[in-house]
Amino acid sequence: MSIQGTCTPKFAEVRTEFERNFAERGEVGASVHVTLDGEPVVDLWGGVADPATGRLWSEETIVHVWSCTKAATALCAHILASRGELDLNAPVVKYWPEYGANGKDATLVRHVLAHQAGLPAVTTPLPDGAFYDWDLITSTLAAQPPLWEPGTRHGYHGLTFGFLVGEIVRRVTGLSLGRFFEKEVSGPLGLDFWMGLPEDLEPHVAHTIPVDPTQPGILLPSLFVTALTRPDSVPGLMLLNNGGYMAPGESDSRQAHAAEMGAIGGISNARGLAGVYRPLALGGAYNGVRLVEESQLPQMSNVAVAGLDEVVLVPTRFALGFQKATDNTHLPPNDREGLLISEEAFGHNGMGGSLGFADPGARVSFGYAMNRQGPGLGVNERGQSLVDAVYRALGHRRTGGGTWFR
Repeated sequence: MSIQGTCTPKFAEVRTEFERNFAERGEVGASVHVTLDGEPVVDLWGGVADPATGRLWSEETIVHVWSCTKAATALCAHILASRGELDLNAPVVKYWPEYGANGKDATLVRHVLAHQAGLPAVTTPLPDGAFYDWDLITSTLAAQPPLWEPGTRHGYHGLTFGFLVGEIVRRVTGLSLGRFFEKEVSGPLGLDFWMGLPEDLEPHVAHTIPVDPTQPGILLPSLFVTALTRPDSVPGLMLLNNGGYMAPGESDSRQAHAAEMGAIGGISNARGLAGVYRPLALGGAYNGVRLVEESQLPQMSNVAVAGLDEVVLVPTRFALGFQKATDNTHLPPNDREGLLISEEAFGHNGMGGSLGFADPGARVSFGYAMNRQGPGLGVNERGQSLVDAVYRALGHRRTGGGTWFR
């Protein structure tokens, strides 16, 4: 497989692992980007963007990055907090009064960011296309009783996080989430990263190649098994009551790409993912663009919640809106995917394996995006092999099967 782009000699092993992903690990089309001290040291892409037509993955190719979008959404909230316009310890109702219905009046903004709000799903049946109607979803969430007492437990708000945080951003700024992100982040930094993709960019999109669960050797995570066997469970509600968004192929429809969905709807590539995190690896600013004050970074990187996740049914660790290193390699094979980065790092992966993160201690940002999904929710061997190669190039070591350290 022909690999394009550049890679400095120090990070040559990243290129080697990227090539191995195609040769040995089933990669179809992908890109990887790494910055060190703000400078690109890896910028690679290769493979096929569209197997049906043979269209190759190019420098301009973008792809659905799924839950990597959550980090972009969380960043919007932290930008406002850094400016003193949003108090993360205030009740949500200070900014969104209607949210207080049915026992949610004491829910704090930080509970929403840390997946503690108790609203990973709604019980009201959603009509087809519901996720493309912002007002419908946010009003439904505002009226929904929490599925557990907010602040007492955490559970991954896989599909609702973007509407919850995004509505807070909208109430504070008067701008939709996608427009605020473009105005404050992707525009000033010149990033290919959209929540609400312009129609003229559709030809550059590599559509998702989903997992075929009937293939031999495919092991579905506990979340999916529970959802399919117990539709009335919290995982079942999350994955089945979403207005058809999770139906095969729907997420790559034009309507889905055009919608501003801050949990799962982002369209980007490795360069865009690493670009979001580059200022965060450098004290909050890059090339004259300050996203947050350096004093805000501990709120973005310190662990806020950890332990068994009420939704994905395996241990997870979150800062306020960002994933932290999680070693699940000791679990049964279907639930082993996690996120093996340094304890100083913070970021977010996307369903099937995409990933972006910042490591302020190493002054590194990382992005990986691909079109063929793996079966799990975490970072699979393709992305993890690239992360591991980056840390080895930096001279870091890893605990037995676990996280990286200097």
